[in-house]
Amino acid sequence: MAGFPYFCTSNFLPVATKFSKETYLYWYELMQLIRQFELMAEEKYKMEGKIRGFFHAYIGQEAIAAGCMTATKPEDLYITAYRDHGLAIAKGVSVNSCMAELFGKATGNAKGKGGSMHFFGKDVNFYGGHGIVGAQIGTGAGLAFAEKYRGSENVVLCFFGDGAARQGILHETFNLAMLWKLPVVFICENNNYAMGTSIERTSNVIDIYKLADAYEMPGDAADGMHPETVHEAVARAVKRARQGDGPTLLELKTYRYKGHSISDPQKYRSKEEVDEYKDKDPIAQVLNMIREHRYATEEEIAAINKRVDDIVNESVKFAEESPWPDDSEVLKDVYVDKNYPFIVD
Repeated sequence: MAGFPYFCTSNFLPVATKFSKETYLYWYELMQLIRQFELMAEEKYKMEGKIRGFFHAYIGQEAIAAGCMTATKPEDLYITAYRDHGLAIAKGVSVNSCMAELFGKATGNAKGKGGSMHFFGKDVNFYGGHGIVGAQIGTGAGLAFAEKYRGSENVVLCFFGDGAARQGILHETFNLAMLWKLPVVFICENNNYAMGTSIERTSNVIDIYKLADAYEMPGDAADGMHPETVHEAVARAVKRARQGDGPTLLELKTYRYKGHSISDPQKYRSKEEVDEYKDKDPIAQVLNMIREHRYATEEEIAAINKRVDDIVNESVKFAEESPWPDDSEVLKDVYVDKNYPFIVD
């Protein structure tokens, strides 16, 4: 993506407490890009009606995407649920194609037919974007099985929300993942609410990482509002998976500032609660570190912000000027041709 410095994540070594100037600048720019993309998309949805259908913003959870990126390699695979914009952008799916997908245009990363919940980027090892709650948990383990079968050293990061932790597929998948020692890190982005229902109202187990105990799987919890703590937790789990020791369940405790979806009136939580979390905004905290350690001047920070704005504005222009999908595309990618040559090794 032109203009955005996607540093090679293999240059970022998992360390206990110290991170470099370059890492903080990378985190800041990536998190800003995700935030500004989401804010622009929200405007195009609410104010202009150019985006329709479902829309689940990642605003507030950007530290998870940032910390995961520096703790993994480009070859590692990501798969997530329908709140997928931030992780797709982090993994390297073109911002232009992301905005075009929201607009329903043919140049979108799912040809304009998937929309907000089904971003995809096989070329950058981003495997969705899944609208069925919890479906990606089993699929993520399947991707990990394939990597193990091929003999690669790649690890799968499988993301899901606290609501999906109530799905039966999680337990079936955990059992097989441990039995077969699959190279997968299960990451619960616990933002406190499954749609509008708090975890306390749905489960006796409110510490989700403890679900791993039933399968003798390593489980851990970390602060998902800081890329540092995310990086450290993910790096440990990825190292374990890469050396053949199997899966880990990570509960990353975070918070979404927007509603479950863009139409959510959010009557289940108070303004005071949201404001309390906004005081711990992950982007502001990274920016404070940059300023405190003088990693960048105010002019350099302003240049990063302008670069991000330019990328987001360009994505809108690209989406607006892109064509709609042709009518001939309606049934493509839906059905498999009956003459499809199934290959058996």
